[in-house]
Amino acid sequence: MNSGLADKLLHLPEKPGVYLMKDEQGKIIYVGKAVILHNRVRSYFQSSRNHSPKVQAMVARIADLEYIVTGSEIEALILECNLIKKHRPKYNISLRDDKTYPYIKVTSNEEFPRLYATRRVQKDGARYFGPYTNAGAVHEVIQLVRKLFPLRTCRTLTARRPCLEYHIKRCFAPCAGFVDAATYGGMIKEVCLLLEGRSDAVVRSLERRMEAAAEELSFELAAKLRDQLTAVKKVTEKQNIVTGAGDQDAIGLARSALGTCAQVFFIRSGKMVGRDHFLLSGSEHEEDEMVLTAFIKQYYNQATFVPKEVLLPLVIEEQHLLSDWLSQLKGGRVAVETPKRGTKKSIVDMANENAAIVLSEQEMKIKAHSAQTLGAVAELGKYLGLEEIPERMECFDISHIQGAETVASMVVFEGGMPKKEDYRRYKLQTVEGKPDDFKSMQEVVGRRYGDAAQPTPNLIIIDGGKGQLSSALEIIRGAGLSVPVIGLAKEFEHIFKEGDSDPLILPRHSQALYLIQRIRDEAHRFAITYHRKLRSKRNMASVLDHVPGIGATRRKALWDAFSSLAKMKAATVEELAAVPSMTLPAAQAVYDFFREIRR
Repeated sequence: MNSGLADKLLHLPEKPGVYLMKDEQGKIIYVGKAVILHNRVRSYFQSSRNHSPKVQAMVARIADLEYIVTGSEIEALILECNLIKKHRPKYNISLRDDKTYPYIKVTSNEEFPRLYATRRVQKDGARYFGPYTNAGAVHEVIQLVRKLFPLRTCRTLTARRPCLEYHIKRCFAPCAGFVDAATYGGMIKEVCLLLEGRSDAVVRSLERRMEAAAEELSFELAAKLRDQLTAVKKVTEKQNIVTGAGDQDAIGLARSALGTCAQVFFIRSGKMVGRDHFLLSGSEHEEDEMVLTAFIKQYYNQATFVPKEVLLPLVIEEQHLLSDWLSQLKGGRVAVETPKRGTKKSIVDMANENAAIVLSEQEMKIKAHSAQTLGAVAELGKYLGLEEIPERMECFDISHIQGAETVASMVVFEGGMPKKEDYRRYKLQTVEGKPDDFKSMQEVVGRRYGDAAQPTPNLIIIDGGKGQLSSALEIIRGAGLSVPVIGLAKEFEHIFKEGDSDPLILPRHSQALYLIQRIRDEAHRFAITYHRKLRSKRNMASVLDHVPGIGATRRKALWDAFSSLAKMKAATVEELAAVPSMTLPAAQAVYDFFREIRR
């Protein structure tokens, strides 16, 4: 321990606050809160026998610390949550990819709000519902709401007349002034109630409006409200009553060698309206109580809705503190309970069970992925009779049209997965205008393996039969490489090996065959993509040859700036003139040329 850190430990205040542990580079590696900073922080540097391996590893890296004194333990908890979210320290338990979950946003900060999916939660006055772990479910909910309520979908209200959505009765056309803000706002309140799971309130509102419309002899409006009411009731029927009444979140927790999963059941007005699961990292050596506490802090620090009751699967030390904190977030009393019996206990048990199922499914996915990658690589090596597993494989493919624009691709797979940063593409010159796949293959492997600085693969795959394999082997062996090389016949994935006249036929449903097919298809895709790009560039060049004042330099500059004829046609004179080497007269000539073509 350095002297500066030791001096700070001696002068820690006996007050509540937050402490930030830093490494030698000054990076924050852990954020924690304490009722008494002096006691809590010093405990890390006492005898390590009672510390977990994770804490021991963290303490070994601590080079400095900072602390912030707060007025109360709740203030410390709030600050701790915000700092963890901001810095994402290495040794704190954290939700994996928590920023990627989708939300439903209702732009209640606008006069005529919209509803759409988003992955960014901002403090902009809008309302957010979520997070959802299933993006498909988000879009299903949005489609349902739009069927029930004629919300606007356009981003602006500048249209001069109503669009098709109005004519098919899917929008009130606020852009044309066909609905006032109060009426539209009432509909938005019902949308928010439905998204909160308060379908009973929506049903009562629709029933009152329908009866009022019928009394006023507005039968068309009454029929429309009746249809909405029927649809909402159908949604309500799908929600199972689980606890009788109230808004609750039931949290389940499951752990395995794979990791930790927290499952949250959303109960609104006594009905199950949805659930989400969250995977946590950095929890391997922590107790269940600490993992659950960390999850609650991070989840509700970003949640858009806090219920009146949170049900936990186990008792935690900070239960009362979390209740006070959640009450502040909600603006009303929030109870944090650990039910021992009855319906509440049953729903928490169900959440635990579902969390365990998620971990089991994740484990199955990992096993399936392993079979398709590392397992497939080992299986392929076995079928080919290789002495070592082909960890790195390079595959070559040739693409041309009757010899024109001949290109080649090299794709790389490591551990059964594509390594795209090592992909290479080649514009071949020795066979330009003369379709000769054998010479093309010789050129590309010569250029690749003539560079000794590049990593050596464990297996080289030539997309072609015996002819391409023989051509490639002549160059590869001439370069002094003893790497195994195989040829892949295009039609039936027959594999030709060096020195064997008969092809090797992999079992039809083997993972080795599927891996070979994926590699071959990726090489073909990469070659075709490059070929199309060159062809597009050639076509652009040939078209621009007819424009006065456009030579080779300006033609290349235009290609670099716009990359396609379509973008160039859509450009204004000012945008064309802004391209390097272009002048205003030349830009006007290009602009006029494309307008004359359209006539």
